[in-house]
Amino acid sequence: MRIHIIAAIGVALAGSLALSAPVLAQQKTVKACQDEWRANKDANQKAGVTEKDYVTKCRAGTTAATPPAANQTTSAPPTPPPPAAAAPAPKTAPAAKTTATPKTTAPAATTAATGAGEFSTEAQAKASCPGDLVVWANLDSKIYHFAGNKNYGATKDGSYMCEKTALAQGVRAAKNEKHP
Repeated sequence: MRIHIIAAIGVALAGSLALSAPVLAQQKTVKACQDEWRANKDANQKAGVTEKDYVTKCRAGTTAATPPAANQTTSAPPTPPPPAAAAPAPKTAPAAKTTATPKTTAPAATTAATGAGEFSTEAQAKASCPGDLVVWANLDSKIYHFAGNKNYGATKDGSYMCEKTALAQGVRAAKNEKHP
């Protein structure tokens, strides 16, 4: 009788482990979730979604992956879903458009994006330079920052650029940052 109970418990444990393995394999890393949020930083900020909240939901698997926008390459991360308070968009509607009213907070950075190779959104820069790293160039100081730095996308006068373009225009990397 004991052998049957132990065997049943063993089978139940093996079954639960087998079922949980695919779930664990599909869970995204914090870095992957942060990259998704940062790829659509402007839209997320307008929608009032903080990076911390997005990463929490992404890691829990409660965010739905959406196809890239038409101006992005297929290698770009998917755009995030609308905030939980908004009604879900129909599957035929573009993912970037929501019916929710965005918060009226001013963005942290103002982008000039008037020169050649300067972009007002990170998604535009990624689409333009698929083989190069996208950086945030502070146009006043002529210093650029990498994704993950507190100044990335947050200085008063700057724009997203391909790293090679920034270097060609005389913009240098910040000395206190490590190249990814």
